Amino acid sequence: MKLQQLRYIWEVAHHDLNVSATAQSLYTSQPGISKQIRLLEDELGVEIFARSGKHLTRVTPAGEAILKTAGEIMRKVENIKQVAQEFSNDKKGSLSIATTHTQARYALPPVIKSFIARYPEVSLHMHQGTPMQISEMAADGTADFAIATEALELFSDLVMMPVYRWNRCVLVPRDHPLCHLSKLSLEEVAKHPIVTYVFGFTGRSKLDEAFLEKGLSPKVVFTAADADVIKTYVRLGLGIGIVADMAVDEDDEDLVALDASTLFESSVTKIGFRKGIFLRGFMYEFIQQFAPHLTREFVDQAAHASSRAELDELFSNLELPIY
Repeated sequence: MKLQQLRYIWEVAHHDLNVSATAQSLYTSQPGISKQIRLLEDELGVEIFARSGKHLTRVTPAGEAILKTAGEIMRKVENIKQVAQEFSNDKKGSLSIATTHTQARYALPPVIKSFIARYPEVSLHMHQGTPMQISEMAADGTADFAIATEALELFSDLVMMPVYRWNRCVLVPRDHPLCHLSKLSLEEVAKHPIVTYVFGFTGRSKLDEAFLEKGLSPKVVFTAADADVIKTYVRLGLGIGIVADMAVDEDDEDLVALDASTLFESSVTKIGFRKGIFLRGFMYEFIQQFAPHLTREFVDQAAHASSRAELDELFSNLELPIY
């Protein structure tokens, strides 16, 4: 059994069983990968992939178990590389972040600008996706950090830490009837067509829970993952927008942001990384730039917590900033 063979089966599984695409991404030949996979299967005495002719069709039950262990080995190999790089040059390396559009567009720019200025030799990569995709990328090693509001708690192999709280606002054109109310209410909001986030994005669950608790059935006429897209359709008159406060900036002078902090429970944005990852010095610094309360000591305590309950206890007395 060779490390290269384990890498091949891991990469093939993560390229939708497309050996050609895997070979292209690894700068090697398709026949070479196929041969090494066959050699590994012959050595182990089981098939890792089921086949139809020359095509791989699915991962076998034995393959699922083998791939899980292979993934753990690949992550340990990556950790070894990270340890070596930390001692050879602690200011050089790479950092991969998976996050949502709202975080990438509004919350992260000043942090990333400051980080790049301090670590110009660190290659920074940003992946955007749904909260579920973001969590998966952190869990399988595609990304070092996951930053999101939803879905992170679904992955038990991620260490999650709270960064900040944020509230929502209702966005309307300047001549909208809601602008003339002395006090905004959920009942009034529910009377109008709503444009907001896709379910599973940016605290959408808190919004749905608030209406459900009041027995209201709001008419959500359009959803998007991108706050800027939501604002575009509010401007077109499709409906009123419900977005994160942070998504309103100086370019939105034609819209009125009505405070909705009393209507919806605040949400917490979190940063997560997979258990067992070797955190380099610049990774600790990125976390603390993003969340000053998450010191290196605090992050280490979180990384070594043995249970979700222990993590919750660690964070229970934190006073999170409001974005």
